[in-house]
Amino acid sequence: MPGKTLRILVTGGGTGGHVTPALATIQALREMAPPGCTLEFLYIGSLGGVEREMAEAAGIPFSGVLTGKLRRASRWYGMINARNLGDLCRVPIGVAQAMRFVWRFRPDVVLATGGYVAVPPVIAAAAARVPVLIHEQTLQIGLANRINARFARKIALSSEDALDLLPKAFRPRAIVTGNPVREIVFGGDRAAAVERFGFAAEDSAFPTVYVTGGAQGARVLNRAVEGALNDLLCETRIVHQCGQQPAGGEQDYDSLVKVAEGLPPQLRARYHVTRFVREEIGDVYALCDLVVGRSGAGTVTEACALGKPAIYVPLVPTGGDEQNKNARRSANAGAAVVIPNGECDSAHLTKAALPLLRDAGLRKKMGDAARSLARPNAAIDLARVLLHMGLKDAPDTST
Repeated sequence: MPGKTLRILVTGGGTGGHVTPALATIQALREMAPPGCTLEFLYIGSLGGVEREMAEAAGIPFSGVLTGKLRRASRWYGMINARNLGDLCRVPIGVAQAMRFVWRFRPDVVLATGGYVAVPPVIAAAAARVPVLIHEQTLQIGLANRINARFARKIALSSEDALDLLPKAFRPRAIVTGNPVREIVFGGDRAAAVERFGFAAEDSAFPTVYVTGGAQGARVLNRAVEGALNDLLCETRIVHQCGQQPAGGEQDYDSLVKVAEGLPPQLRARYHVTRFVREEIGDVYALCDLVVGRSGAGTVTEACALGKPAIYVPLVPTGGDEQNKNARRSANAGAAVVIPNGECDSAHLTKAALPLLRDAGLRKKMGDAARSLARPNAAIDLARVLLHMGLKDAPDTST
């Protein structure tokens, strides 16, 4: 298809779980572009969201729009308060800003991966009659994607189970692609991880636990790990990504470092705590034998793709209780153990973790079950649909 230029507008954010599938799909698109076809991307996100940093790090041009958080309410008057009204007023401003970016960029197709920031660009694209594909990472479609689905030509889902939870009006446009996984999580180096985290060679026989609660961490999980360190470190090594809490508030990292400094030297050498895990994530996964974390779509998808057994502590409440649904799906397959948020303390965490740490055969069985839930070609399948949607009307620039 010589001389074709395909312009793809990408939007989605608020959390890394909305951004990483978009970036994984962009990478697949770049690898799958037909000979002679030039791809141009624009990422539209919130002005202060994690998507700006992640998109720019991937070399994707970024534009920010103003938007407000969308909230469910069981009664219409539940929406009437100063914060909600302020957020609702930002949405039309964001739509106007997005329309300007759409007019300038002239996209051939739009990929929207959810989060409230995706609503203005999708509305703007639909107004310009640009085909839209939305992707839902969780089993139950989120509020932003419920709005965006009204404007979408295609609705991509992460699993067949999600079809039954999709409103009937949307099902004729639904396809199941899976949840794209970022390429960086594959092909990690165990030895590099051991060296990076300073683990001692004599501890190489110990299994390794990767604890993660997302960019802002999960305080209940951090506190449970803090209280369980003495018991767990007798039988494992731990890489703990504790997140960074809002500025001005208590930082879990400081508390965890203080506790770690009070451990016996032999145990302290088996514990590494950090606020963030970035480019080393592949090495972390290569080293870890058990994942302990929230059950956001990104964490669950990566654990399944890599065949890692897990202990999940679903965040409650979330829209539609999707984290609990994600965790239960893995648990029902035999891939995970679930600790309810209200029961997450050091005693329950130790009780759940020790049998897995002591039984490599059980971990393998759970890992195989996790891998059975994975759709490893999700990014490729999603990219293929986008190319089909976009290239039909892409301009010929061969002149």
